[in-house]
Amino acid sequence: MPITDSSPQLKVLGIVGARSGSKSIPHKNIRPLLGKPLMGWIIEAAKKSPSVTRVILSTDSPEYAEIGKQFGAEVPFLRPHQLAADTASDIDFLTHAVNWLETNQGWKPDIILRLPPTAPLCTSESIEACIELLRNDPEATSSRTIALAPKHPYKLWTIKDNQLVSFIPKEQTGFAEPSNMPRQAFPVAYAHIDVIAVRYDTLMKDRLLTGPKVLFHKLDKKDAVDIDNEHDFLLAEILLKKRLGLV
Repeated sequence: MPITDSSPQLKVLGIVGARSGSKSIPHKNIRPLLGKPLMGWIIEAAKKSPSVTRVILSTDSPEYAEIGKQFGAEVPFLRPHQLAADTASDIDFLTHAVNWLETNQGWKPDIILRLPPTAPLCTSESIEACIELLRNDPEATSSRTIALAPKHPYKLWTIKDNQLVSFIPKEQTGFAEPSNMPRQAFPVAYAHIDVIAVRYDTLMKDRLLTGPKVLFHKLDKKDAVDIDNEHDFLLAEILLKKRLGLV
Protein backbone atom coordinates (compact mmCIF):
# COMPACT_ATOMS: atom_id res chain seq x y z
CA MET A 1 0.00 0.00 0.00
CA PRO A 2 1.19 3.56 -0.63
CA ILE A 3 2.44 5.35 2.44
CA THR A 4 0.43 8.52 3.08
CA ASP A 5 1.28 11.47 5.29
CA SER A 6 -1.40 14.02 6.16
CA SER A 7 0.99 16.19 8.21
CA PRO A 8 1.44 19.76 6.93
CA GLN A 9 5.08 19.61 7.93
CA LEU A 10 7.86 19.09 5.43
CA LYS A 11 8.53 15.47 4.58
CA VAL A 12 12.23 14.85 5.01
CA LEU A 13 13.92 11.75 3.62
CA GLY A 14 17.33 10.75 4.91
CA ILE A 15 19.30 8.52 2.54
CA VAL A 16 22.38 6.68 3.77
CA GLY A 17 24.33 5.44 0.75
CA ALA A 18 26.45 2.40 1.63
CA ARG A 19 27.71 0.38 -1.29
CA SER A 20 29.72 -2.76 -0.59
CA GLY A 21 32.63 -2.19 -2.97
CA SER A 22 34.96 0.07 -1.00
CA LYS A 23 38.51 -0.13 -2.39
CA SER A 24 40.51 1.79 0.25
CA ILE A 25 39.23 -0.34 3.15
CA PRO A 26 37.23 -3.47 2.22
CA HIS A 27 33.68 -3.34 3.65
CA LYS A 28 34.50 -0.01 5.26
CA ASN A 29 30.85 0.90 5.76
CA ILE A 30 30.22 -1.98 8.18
CA ARG A 31 33.62 -2.08 9.85
CA PRO A 32 33.24 -1.79 13.63
CA LEU A 33 34.00 1.56 15.23
CA LEU A 34 33.81 1.41 19.03
CA GLY A 35 31.87 -1.81 18.63
CA LYS A 36 29.31 -0.43 16.18
CA PRO A 37 29.25 -0.82 12.38
CA LEU A 38 30.45 2.42 10.83
CA MET A 39 27.18 3.23 9.10
CA GLY A 40 25.27 2.62 12.33
CA TRP A 41 26.49 5.92 13.75
CA ILE A 42 24.87 8.17 11.15
CA ILE A 43 21.72 6.03 10.92
CA GLU A 44 21.21 6.50 14.65
CA ALA A 45 21.88 10.25 14.40
CA ALA A 46 19.27 10.57 11.65
CA LYS A 47 16.73 8.49 13.57
CA LYS A 48 17.12 10.85 16.55
CA SER A 49 16.46 13.94 14.41
CA PRO A 50 12.85 15.02 15.05
CA SER A 51 12.43 16.61 11.60
CA VAL A 52 13.48 13.49 9.67
CA THR A 53 10.40 11.61 8.45
CA ARG A 54 12.10 8.50 7.08
CA VAL A 55 15.63 7.06 6.98
CA ILE A 56 16.47 4.84 3.99
CA LEU A 57 19.58 2.74 3.48
CA SER A 58 20.54 2.51 -0.18
CA THR A 59 22.86 -0.48 -0.57
CA ASP A 60 23.61 -3.24 -3.05
CA SER A 61 24.40 -5.73 -0.27
CA PRO A 62 21.86 -8.00 1.50
CA GLU A 63 24.31 -8.20 4.43
CA TYR A 64 24.46 -4.40 4.72
CA ALA A 65 20.66 -4.28 4.42
CA GLU A 66 20.22 -6.50 7.47
CA ILE A 67 22.70 -4.45 9.49
CA GLY A 68 20.95 -1.23 8.48
CA LYS A 69 17.61 -2.59 9.64
CA GLN A 70 19.11 -3.44 13.03
CA PHE A 71 19.86 0.27 13.52
CA GLY A 72 16.41 1.41 12.42
CA ALA A 73 16.87 2.18 8.71
CA GLU A 74 14.32 1.13 6.14
CA VAL A 75 15.67 -0.96 3.28
CA PRO A 76 12.77 -1.24 0.84
CA PHE A 77 15.02 -2.16 -2.12
CA LEU A 78 18.54 -3.21 -3.04
CA ARG A 79 20.45 -0.72 -5.14
CA PRO A 80 21.11 -1.89 -8.73
CA HIS A 81 24.72 -2.98 -9.17
CA GLN A 82 25.40 -0.37 -11.86
CA LEU A 83 24.61 2.32 -9.26
CA ALA A 84 27.09 0.81 -6.81
CA ALA A 85 30.11 0.99 -9.12
CA ASP A 86 33.05 3.35 -8.55
CA THR A 87 31.79 5.55 -11.38
CA ALA A 88 28.28 6.02 -10.00
CA SER A 89 27.59 9.50 -8.64
CA ASP A 90 25.69 10.58 -5.54
CA ILE A 91 23.01 12.00 -7.83
CA ASP A 92 22.53 8.53 -9.35
CA PHE A 93 21.75 6.65 -6.15
CA LEU A 94 19.82 9.50 -4.53
CA THR A 95 17.48 9.99 -7.49
CA HIS A 96 17.06 6.22 -7.76
CA ALA A 97 15.89 6.03 -4.14
CA VAL A 98 13.46 8.93 -4.51
CA ASN A 99 12.08 7.55 -7.78
CA TRP A 100 11.62 4.11 -6.20
CA LEU A 101 9.63 5.50 -3.27
CA GLU A 102 7.44 7.60 -5.55
CA THR A 103 6.78 4.76 -7.99
CA ASN A 104 6.30 1.93 -5.52
CA GLN A 105 4.87 3.68 -2.45
CA GLY A 106 3.42 6.92 -3.78
CA TRP A 107 5.56 8.83 -1.28
CA LYS A 108 7.36 12.05 -2.26
CA PRO A 109 9.73 13.95 0.05
CA ASP A 110 10.10 17.72 0.18
CA ILE A 111 13.72 17.60 1.35
CA ILE A 112 16.30 14.87 0.76
CA LEU A 113 19.30 14.38 3.02
CA ARG A 114 22.52 12.83 1.77
CA LEU A 115 23.94 11.12 4.85
CA PRO A 116 27.37 9.54 4.30
CA PRO A 117 28.14 6.41 6.36
CA THR A 118 31.75 7.60 6.58
CA ALA A 119 30.78 10.48 8.89
CA PRO A 120 30.38 8.84 12.32
CA LEU A 121 30.77 12.15 14.16
CA CYS A 122 27.68 13.59 12.47
CA THR A 123 25.06 14.58 15.05
CA SER A 124 21.29 14.93 14.96
CA GLU A 125 21.85 18.62 15.80
CA SER A 126 23.80 19.11 12.57
CA ILE A 127 21.12 17.31 10.59
CA GLU A 128 18.42 19.46 12.19
CA ALA A 129 20.39 22.63 11.48
CA CYS A 130 20.54 21.88 7.74
CA ILE A 131 16.82 21.14 7.60
CA GLU A 132 16.01 24.30 9.55
CA LEU A 133 17.98 26.44 7.12
CA LEU A 134 15.74 25.29 4.26
CA ARG A 135 12.60 25.52 6.36
CA ASN A 136 13.33 29.17 7.18
CA ASP A 137 14.35 30.26 3.67
CA PRO A 138 12.01 29.19 0.85
CA GLU A 139 14.49 30.49 -1.75
CA ALA A 140 17.35 28.28 -0.54
CA THR A 141 17.88 25.29 -2.81
CA SER A 142 20.19 23.32 -0.51
CA SER A 143 22.26 23.47 2.65
CA ARG A 144 25.24 21.60 4.02
CA THR A 145 27.63 21.35 6.93
CA ILE A 146 31.10 22.78 6.43
CA ALA A 147 34.38 23.06 8.34
CA LEU A 148 37.61 24.92 7.72
CA ALA A 149 39.51 23.22 4.89
CA PRO A 150 42.41 21.13 6.24
CA LYS A 151 44.64 22.51 3.46
CA HIS A 152 44.02 25.76 1.65
CA PRO A 153 43.38 25.14 -2.08
CA TYR A 154 45.78 27.93 -3.04
CA LYS A 155 48.62 25.77 -1.66
CA LEU A 156 47.76 22.67 -3.66
CA TRP A 157 49.66 21.36 -6.68
CA THR A 158 48.99 19.41 -9.85
CA ILE A 159 51.33 17.79 -12.40
CA LYS A 160 51.47 19.17 -15.92
CA ASP A 161 54.07 18.16 -18.52
CA ASN A 162 55.84 16.13 -15.83
CA GLN A 163 56.37 19.08 -13.50
CA LEU A 164 54.57 20.66 -10.57
CA VAL A 165 52.35 23.69 -11.15
CA SER A 166 49.94 25.45 -8.85
CA PHE A 167 46.57 23.72 -8.82
CA ILE A 168 44.83 27.09 -9.07
CA PRO A 169 46.65 29.38 -11.55
CA LYS A 170 47.95 32.83 -10.73
CA GLU A 171 45.27 34.37 -12.95
CA GLN A 172 42.67 33.20 -10.44
CA THR A 173 44.52 33.62 -7.14
CA GLY A 174 46.44 36.81 -7.90
CA PHE A 175 49.50 35.33 -6.18
CA ALA A 176 52.72 34.41 -8.00
CA GLU A 177 53.82 31.88 -5.37
CA PRO A 178 51.03 31.15 -2.86
CA SER A 179 52.83 28.05 -1.56
CA ASN A 180 55.22 30.35 0.32
CA MET A 181 52.58 32.66 1.75
CA PRO A 182 50.70 32.43 5.05
CA ARG A 183 47.15 31.14 4.74
CA GLN A 184 45.99 34.29 6.56
CA ALA A 185 46.65 36.16 3.30
CA PHE A 186 44.03 34.08 1.48
CA PRO A 187 40.24 34.12 1.59
CA VAL A 188 38.94 31.60 4.12
CA ALA A 189 38.34 28.18 2.53
CA TYR A 190 35.81 25.64 3.75
CA ALA A 191 35.33 21.95 3.02
CA HIS A 192 32.02 20.13 2.98
CA ILE A 193 31.60 17.51 5.68
CA ASP A 194 28.74 15.25 6.76
CA VAL A 195 25.25 16.42 5.72
CA ILE A 196 23.70 17.76 2.51
CA ALA A 197 20.04 18.80 2.52
CA VAL A 198 18.51 19.46 -0.89
CA ARG A 199 15.02 20.33 -2.08
CA TYR A 200 13.11 17.86 -4.22
CA ASP A 201 13.12 19.98 -7.40
CA THR A 202 16.82 20.76 -7.11
CA LEU A 203 17.70 17.07 -6.94
CA MET A 204 15.06 15.49 -9.16
CA LYS A 205 14.49 18.15 -11.83
CA ASP A 206 17.82 20.00 -11.92
CA ARG A 207 19.86 16.93 -10.90
CA LEU A 208 21.98 19.02 -8.55
CA LEU A 209 22.96 18.85 -4.89
CA THR A 210 23.53 22.59 -4.77
CA GLY A 211 21.37 24.94 -6.84
CA PRO A 212 21.64 28.73 -7.00
CA LYS A 213 21.35 29.36 -3.23
CA VAL A 214 23.37 27.13 -0.91
CA LEU A 215 23.18 27.75 2.84
CA PHE A 216 25.59 26.36 5.43
CA HIS A 217 26.04 25.25 9.01
CA LYS A 218 29.60 25.55 10.34
CA LEU A 219 31.21 22.74 12.31
CA ASP A 220 34.27 22.85 14.50
CA LYS A 221 37.17 21.02 12.82
CA LYS A 222 37.35 18.63 15.78
CA ASP A 223 33.85 17.43 14.89
CA ALA A 224 34.70 16.88 11.22
CA VAL A 225 36.10 13.61 9.94
CA ASP A 226 35.37 11.68 6.76
CA ILE A 227 36.69 8.13 6.93
CA ASP A 228 38.67 7.06 3.89
CA ASN A 229 41.70 5.26 5.34
CA GLU A 230 43.11 3.63 8.47
CA HIS A 231 44.35 6.93 9.87
CA ASP A 232 40.82 8.36 9.63
CA PHE A 233 39.48 5.38 11.59
CA LEU A 234 41.97 6.00 14.39
CA LEU A 235 41.15 9.72 14.45
CA ALA A 236 37.40 9.05 14.55
CA GLU A 237 37.86 6.59 17.41
CA ILE A 238 39.82 9.13 19.45
CA LEU A 239 37.30 11.92 18.83
CA LEU A 240 34.31 9.70 19.61
CA LYS A 241 35.91 8.49 22.83
CA LYS A 242 36.43 12.11 23.90
CA ARG A 243 32.85 13.02 23.00
CA LEU A 244 31.46 10.05 24.92
CA GLY A 245 33.70 10.66 27.93
CA LEU A 246 35.57 7.38 27.51
CA VAL A 247 39.03 8.99 27.84
